This record gives sequence, C-alpha cells and structure tokens, in this order.
Amino acid sequence: MEQRNANMPNIVFILTDDQGPWALGCAGNDEIRTPNLDRLAAEGMRFDHFFCTSPVCSPARASLLTGRIPSQHGVHDWIRGGNVGERPIRYLDGQTAYTELLAAGGYVCGLSGKWHLGDSRSPQKGFTHWYVHQTGGSAYYDAPMIRDGELIDEPGYLTDVITDDALQFLERQDGSRPFYLGVHYTAPHSPWIGNHPKEYVDLYEDCAFRTCPQEPKHPWSIRTAPWEDDQRENLKGYFAAVTAMDHNVGRIVRKLEELGLREQTLLCFLSDNGFNCGHHGIWGKGNGTFPQNMYDTSVKVPAIFSQPGRIPQGRVCSDLVSGYDFMPTLLAYVGIDNAEADTLPGRSFMPQLLGEEGSTREDVVIFDEYGPVRMIRSREWKYVHRYPYGPHELYNLIRDPDERQNMADAPEAQEQLASMKAKLDSWFVRYADPARDGTREAVTGFGQLELAGPAGLGRKAYEEG
Repeated sequence: MEQRNANMPNIVFILTDDQGPWALGCAGNDEIRTPNLDRLAAEGMRFDHFFCTSPVCSPARASLLTGRIPSQHGVHDWIRGGNVGERPIRYLDGQTAYTELLAAGGYVCGLSGKWHLGDSRSPQKGFTHWYVHQTGGSAYYDAPMIRDGELIDEPGYLTDVITDDALQFLERQDGSRPFYLGVHYTAPHSPWIGNHPKEYVDLYEDCAFRTCPQEPKHPWSIRTAPWEDDQRENLKGYFAAVTAMDHNVGRIVRKLEELGLREQTLLCFLSDNGFNCGHHGIWGKGNGTFPQNMYDTSVKVPAIFSQPGRIPQGRVCSDLVSGYDFMPTLLAYVGIDNAEADTLPGRSFMPQLLGEEGSTREDVVIFDEYGPVRMIRSREWKYVHRYPYGPHELYNLIRDPDERQNMADAPEAQEQLASMKAKLDSWFVRYADPARDGTREAVTGFGQLELAGPAGLGRKAYEEG
C-alpha cells in the first residue's frame, strides 16, 4: 500500500486496561509471556518511568486524550453514569482532544475497544470509525459493545474481537490519507477466573508467581477486592489476559507488515494505569484502597514506542514522563500545532523518543491526583498529600524504592516535606480549574455519576456502589 504523505506517519495506539508496569517480559518479569511486546520493545524504545495522571481508568484516559489533568477536565473517577441509556453525558465536551486535531490535519481516526468517557453510543472527538464497549468493563464473552450505533452482545473472546475490528479498519485504508487507530483493550482488567481461553490459562498452571508476592492484606484494602477468591486462579487469569492481549498485538504488527506500513507507522503501547496483584497487600490500582493510594505499582505504566527508521531500537529511557506529556509529544511527532498548548501541563518528550543527545529530563517532577489525593514525585522523593486531613506519606525512593518507610512524621525530613508540598501546591494552583478541582469532590473510588463542578457533581456522585 502506498501512502501519499510520508511526513505524517500513521499512528496505532494500543492501550491496555489495568496492566502493571511489572507485567511485561521485557520489563524483567521472567514469568509472564509477552513475546510480541518484547519484540516491539526491541524494535523501539521502552520507558520504565512512565506515569499515569490518575491511578484509575477514566481520568487517566481523559488526560491522555486531552493533555489535561483531572482537575482541568473534570473526570475524577471511573465513569459510572452517562455511558448509555436515556441520559448520556459527554464528559469531555468543549475540551480539545488530540484526535480532533489529527482529524482536522487530515487523519482518518478509528477507535476499536474501550471508550469509557461517557456517551458511548455516539462517535466523537474526531473519530469516524467507532466500535466501542458500552461501559468500561464486563465479562470477556458476550461483552456489551456498540457497532454502527447499535447495542450488541459480542459472542467471541473480547480481546480477539477488538483486534478483528482493528484489522478490518487497517485493511480499508487506501493510503490517500494517514490514519490514527486506537486499539483499546479491556485486558487485563477483571474478571480473571473462567474468562480467558484455556490455552492461555494453561501456560501458567505451574507458574510460581514469584513476581506477584501475596503480601499481608493492606489495612486500607477495599471490601470488594478479591481477597476471598482463589488468589492463584486470579493470578493465572490475569497473566493469561496479558498473554492473550500480547498475541493480538502480534496480529496487529503482522498486519502492518503485510500491508507494507510498518515503517510508515508509529506504534504506541501504554496502559491507562498500573495495577497491584498482591503488591503492597493490594489487589487493584489507586482505588484498591481507601483512602486511595499512589504506590509506584499503581501510578506507573508500561510504555513502548516504535517506528523503524525514526525511533532508536532496543533502548530503555529512564526519564520521568507522564500521561499528560503524551498529547504534546504525539502532536510534535506528526507536526501538528495545538493553540492551547500553553495552558496545558505536559511537555513533549520527542527529543528523548528520538534519542537526541543531551535530551534528558533530569529536572522533571511528576504530579498525580485522584480526587482529594495528590502526589509529587521526583527521582529521589515522593510526597502524597491527602486533603483535608491526611494521612500523608513521604518516601525516600533511593533508600526505600519499595515505599515501605513513611517519613512524613520524621523530624529530619520536615524540610524536604515542606519543599515538596510547596511545589505540589504551586503546580496545582497553576493548572487546576477551581470549578473542577478534585479536592472539592467527594471521590471515593466507586465511580462518577455526573459532571464535575457547578454542573451538578455532588457527594452522591461518588457514593459507594
């Protein structure tokens, strides 16, 4: 297939759901089987300090799409209301998504898989191809999907079905325009037991799961965490979900190769948020505990970028990068300007992506939020502040990389704590919209029902479900 404009590469963005940064073979996990992602990393660049903007799906996805933090876009928890039904809500109305800028710049934009940002029935944000999950998660067979505006139940295995649709989109492209394809898997989100093909589950029959130590239950662990289930079966299902997804990533890469588009296509692979499978005594991500947590296993995500001939191969970048940096990087990569760039917190990491000499981001610190819980993280320190009363956390990541010793009350650490708290406050004052500020919302981790701010988001919007 011949593509007319070689200066605007195609983009395939593969986004997984609840994949921990540890759940990759190329990240050092010798138990999980991810040969296709390992190959993608060998053919591109892997980032081992890539952070989500919020350790739960909908806010993190909204930030990737808009470049805004949750306290700018107003999505503070997973979207529980307004996906389908009589009152669909478009949570990102009036906020520019990079897919809209790509579409205006000549791209054909398609989405296959999870949307989970409200009004799932209607194509929006520049997408002309729209095959999405009705809500955000479900069983993997007979999953509730939307095709051509119709609510349907898909009988096949959902990870395969999403890929089938993505491959059909690729096959329809004639090369006259560059394309953007989002492939948003629900994998490896729960459920795990009895939901994945036997051939993948059987791969882990004899696995020791050393990489997922089942630590004592965290005192803040939520009651809906699967502590009463067979943990070994849950682990087998989680690992199987990752391997099945990896197999389908291989299908996408092979299709690009068959169509002669591999060198003309930027492949991006991320997860929306991290995940704990027993790490820190938690099953879940940020809302695996209440109050919500900001452990690295919750806020770091796997990240791989590859385009042969443009991105250096086989490299690992250890610079600190956030999901709010994704939009400016993608737009810079394809040469599209964003008139709102100065109002957004992210900065392009394209120099790092291209392997430019002297392009390290040594002075960068990362900010995260989940409702009233906020985090600032440098290479050496992490501070977590919980409004209004705490408890707060401070970790020296050089001496304590596993975040075991909270120094928030240590006398010798008070100067460091005060410095990080001042930077945290200053950054959020600069970027948070007072009408959508997460510290003003009663976010519990059990889902968002309405729009944030004056439009009607009250405490009931975050009640336990």
